[in-house]
Amino acid sequence: MHSLQTLNAQFQFCFFRDSRALGQGWSSSPKLEITAMWKEDSGSYWCQAQAMPSKVLRSPISQINVQRIPVADVSLETQPPGGQVMEGDRLVLICSVAMGTGNITFLWYKGATGLNLQTKTQRSLTAEYEIPTVRESDAEQYYCVAENGYDPSPSGLVSITVRIPVSRPILTLRAPRAEAVVGDVLELHCEAQRGSPPILYWFYHEDVTFGSSSAPSGGGVSFNLSLTAEHSGNYSCEAKNGLGAQRSEAVTLDFIVPTGDRSNHITSRVIEGLLGTLGPVTVALLFCYGLKRKIGRRSARDPLRSLPSPVPQEFTCLNSNSPTPGQLQPVYENANAVRGDEVYSLVYYNQQSAAAETPGAHREDKVSIDIYARPRKASITDVDYEDAV
Repeated sequence: MHSLQTLNAQFQFCFFRDSRALGQGWSSSPKLEITAMWKEDSGSYWCQAQAMPSKVLRSPISQINVQRIPVADVSLETQPPGGQVMEGDRLVLICSVAMGTGNITFLWYKGATGLNLQTKTQRSLTAEYEIPTVRESDAEQYYCVAENGYDPSPSGLVSITVRIPVSRPILTLRAPRAEAVVGDVLELHCEAQRGSPPILYWFYHEDVTFGSSSAPSGGGVSFNLSLTAEHSGNYSCEAKNGLGAQRSEAVTLDFIVPTGDRSNHITSRVIEGLLGTLGPVTVALLFCYGLKRKIGRRSARDPLRSLPSPVPQEFTCLNSNSPTPGQLQPVYENANAVRGDEVYSLVYYNQQSAAAETPGAHREDKVSIDIYARPRKASITDVDYEDAV
């Protein structure tokens, strides 16, 4: 071939492998480049050169054997990463090799029994297996195998977890008898039929939470309640597992309240209301009762004093409305005289009127109140009130 390069004549070149022309056939370039050699590229190679109108010259044959590199370091990855996927989402299992030449066959397996899911052969270092819609039954261990004519090389196991939102829970009320009564222990059982654990349950009475419980492995939970009169009404429960929350339908609880319990309950409520409303009045009455007894104890040690007789007061009324001058007006008397621990009082009311014919005259009213108590030494207290009109 080197002698041809010294010639000034124009040559055409063609390269062959096992009697098959390579590249574009005859060309003016004395080189043929093969960017990647594969096992299938092994064979006998030679070339030909032709100078117009000279004869064709042929090179010696060269035998080329391509050695295939076995696959190594097979691994399985998931998309989304982490091996956790929501039910209904898409899952992709990616099988990869770090090295290997030629056509590589990839196989995907599910579970310990090695159920073959799919097989692909391609000249690539990676291949994918897709599950378009993940179901609960897809939660399992997976692995893949790669081989290119040598011993198959498996990947490690990858666990796939399918996360399932909780379904709507069912609330069941369980009583020890057909018709529950006050004092019975009521069992409230809440359970979501589907949902990835752990599941947290909340119990509600008239939309107010009163208890909670967790199911680490899934399933349902129970809550015991000792019935009182206030426990009648609507009950419900809620289930949540971080993927969503669901509320059960409301269940109405009606039970028998014994007459005695009901009356006691009502009486206690009435007493509470009266104490709240009449508290200050009660305190005042108790104070007066104590004072009354104190006075009574002192009175028991002293003789009863005779009350002074009220002296009727007479006065004349000279005004235009009086038919007769000098007519007496009534005298008002309030006398309370009781033995023992009572307080005695006398009230006098005197009304005086000036003569109508007297210019500038004024009327004067006078009220006298005499109060008699019974201390150790009896005394009389006079309170006079004068009001000039």
